[in-house]
Amino acid sequence: MFDVDRLREFCLSFPDATEDMPWPEDLCFKVRGKIFVALGLSDGRFPRLSLKASPEKFHELLETEGISPAPYVGRYKWVQIQSSNLLPAAELESLIRQSYEMVASKAPAPKTRKVKTATKKSQAIAKTKAEKKAGKKSAGNRRSK
Repeated sequence: MFDVDRLREFCLSFPDATEDMPWPEDLCFKVRGKIFVALGLSDGRFPRLSLKASPEKFHELLETEGISPAPYVGRYKWVQIQSSNLLPAAELESLIRQSYEMVASKAPAPKTRKVKTATKKSQAIAKTKAEKKAGKKSAGNRRSK
């Protein structure tokens, strides 16, 4: 069974996954800023949760009592599962994983730090600038004497 702690641990195990509370009673798990699972914390130990489903799975899940289109986002194939212990743990893990994968595939690319590598041309330009700067200093020293 998935309680809040186990859901949190599982959702944060995905690459780039973070948690956020954009609304007072909802804990959301995001991948690169996009929600892939939302939990209703006011529901106690086995919270309701919302997640994205594939179009086929969406319709299949709606046939299960206790699962409905998620408020506001149901038209985007998000479902709301009334309790985290409504489905077997393996099935819920699979649904969360699929939600993560669908959202991650559309989320902005991860930000990577660009490491500048000096090309021969940029090295030559830097060397020329350094030589000119050194030349000006030595010329200035000769004039003041």
